[in-house]
Amino acid sequence: MNVPKGFLWSAVQAGIKPNRKDVALVYSESPCAAAACFTRNLAKAAPVLDAEKRLPAEGIRAVVVNSGNANALTGPEGLEDVKTVCEAVSKQLRIPAGAVLSASTGVIGVRLPAHKIVAAMPALIASLKADPLPAAEAIMTTDTRMKLAARTVRIGGKEVTLTCICKGSGMIAPSLATMIAVVATDCAVKPNILASALQQAMRRSFNALTVDGDMSTNDCVFALANGAAGNAPIADPGAALDAFSAALDDLCRQMAKEIAADGEGATKLLDITVEGAPEEEIALDLAKACAGSSLVKAAIFGADPNWGRVLASIGARAGTAGYPIEPADARVSVQDVAVYDRAPLAYDASVLKARMREPEVRVVVDLRRGESKAQAWGCDLSYDYVKINADYTSLIVTMPDGGVAKDDRLSNYSPTFKVKLLVDALGYIQKFSGTRCVIKYGGAAMVKESLKRLFCEDIRLLRAVGLRPVVVHGGGPEITRTLEKLGGKAEFVDGQRVTNAADVKVVEMVLTGSVNTELVTLLNGNGSALAVGVSGKDGGLIRARKLVQEGRDLGQVGEVTQVNRDFLEMLLQQGYVPVVSPVGLGEDGQSYNINADNVAAEVAVAIGAQKLIYLSDVPGILKAGELIGQLTGADLRALIDDGTIKGGMKAKARSILKVLSAGVQSVHLLDGRVPHSIIGELFTDNGVGSWIRA
Repeated sequence: MNVPKGFLWSAVQAGIKPNRKDVALVYSESPCAAAACFTRNLAKAAPVLDAEKRLPAEGIRAVVVNSGNANALTGPEGLEDVKTVCEAVSKQLRIPAGAVLSASTGVIGVRLPAHKIVAAMPALIASLKADPLPAAEAIMTTDTRMKLAARTVRIGGKEVTLTCICKGSGMIAPSLATMIAVVATDCAVKPNILASALQQAMRRSFNALTVDGDMSTNDCVFALANGAAGNAPIADPGAALDAFSAALDDLCRQMAKEIAADGEGATKLLDITVEGAPEEEIALDLAKACAGSSLVKAAIFGADPNWGRVLASIGARAGTAGYPIEPADARVSVQDVAVYDRAPLAYDASVLKARMREPEVRVVVDLRRGESKAQAWGCDLSYDYVKINADYTSLIVTMPDGGVAKDDRLSNYSPTFKVKLLVDALGYIQKFSGTRCVIKYGGAAMVKESLKRLFCEDIRLLRAVGLRPVVVHGGGPEITRTLEKLGGKAEFVDGQRVTNAADVKVVEMVLTGSVNTELVTLLNGNGSALAVGVSGKDGGLIRARKLVQEGRDLGQVGEVTQVNRDFLEMLLQQGYVPVVSPVGLGEDGQSYNINADNVAAEVAVAIGAQKLIYLSDVPGILKAGELIGQLTGADLRALIDDGTIKGGMKAKARSILKVLSAGVQSVHLLDGRVPHSIIGELFTDNGVGSWIRA
């Protein structure tokens, strides 16, 4: 990712939240023009009250953001805590205290443990680097994924870069609708011009967004511009401002869509366009009303093309506001299928319902009352939204050191629930005791800190109840990031990474030296997992040969020729959990980068595993948008033949058939983004993914 010149980011775990980074810093090596937009909620958090008095301004150098505590409705002490944190940053960076802004997100009404942030400040400053990824992770709360993006644009012959990190998942409603975002740019632009451009960008991005209609106390979008790109400072309207504003608009729109797609409990992004309106403001207001309708959102969750709810929500808002439109004259399309045009239209409901299972659902309403149009974004309303928010504060406890944690112990749930849980699980625990299973660990579960921790808890539990797991991990995203930092680039052919002699050293460094080591450390964190990290080269575990794919030389990419079963048997018999890095050794003495899915499959066959589990970023095997919970190898082959399974899933499906034919009893495809998906699949009646049997 491109980053603007002169900006650094960092993140640390200060102890506000357990087991994850919770404080981020964005720092400019030179003074910035700064502007911001803030929540219109009158119950403003302390950092918002502090920052809105000081912006727009020159001379800003840093923004410090904490998650886990909103520092909202905390009285005069809240403002004192803001001052304490900002002064700590200024002291460590040796910059004026007035050059530091702050933002907070998390639980409302709990005093910010400023002393914990102050204590973490040396580590926060020491870890500053030109990489926004750690900061993007640290500001997350109920987000399920990091949100960051960049844009580049030429202004006055100079390349200007804009990079944004943001978070937002719940309490998202227009004016403002972003929770927290920090845009950093090396463009030279005056503060008042920056403020105007930011306000304009907000109008068609974050202010066109709704998840649940509840406006946060802490919403803020900061923009910092340090001028390091060297362009002539933008001080007036003109071509330079137009180019900068277009890039800022596009960046903010992407971030707004990512927030909507990651709304609490969301399964789909909802994209509403209202066109043919008398004015753009009317179109935007009606689009937001439709995107925020609970009935529309529930219909989208159920893949129900209920155009009546769409027109009802628009009609209700238009009637309340007195807009000169007639909903009955409108035309409505869902996923580009016309469903209403001054009267209901005939359409293939089964086909449209299947298309509404896609990750993004587009609804277009043409009012036929003018030339103006606008877009708004939201998400569907799922059962999980209620689960996430029903006990949000009742299970939040304040720790003795001032931090907060969620007390989600089983004792907090009803006796009926606990009895059912134990009864469901007991039979499976008895059935699987002594079972060998191989788990391919990849996707989002490897990226988000909370999911890493939950995965490790699952592995410890499997071992505790008598299963014998082997973990094979991937590491593609980190390999790509490392290569790019070293000046290389990622190239793929049909899902296989092209790996030259220099790249394979980076692959080994990342997989064996970084990913494997971190995972083993997490698994052994409480001393119970007995995890042992091994490279495929250790003990001759994975023998490989060069893979040539459809006549294309992929470099040092290999395929497994042999697995040292005795080596794994030795570890398993001693009670260890082998954690395997997918690097193999060839007969020619060369190291080979091997697809982790294939390594997991070969290991499962070699040790006679009863189960092979793949963790990825998809729910499982889908047909017409619906998850298939159970199927046989014959069913899977039929889905390949009829074209239902295609793309990257096709190669995985063929690998599954090969594994089943080699004696592995069952394969499970699970969504690694779902907490405790392994436990949910193996120890409950319904499971959570796709279970394929021989």
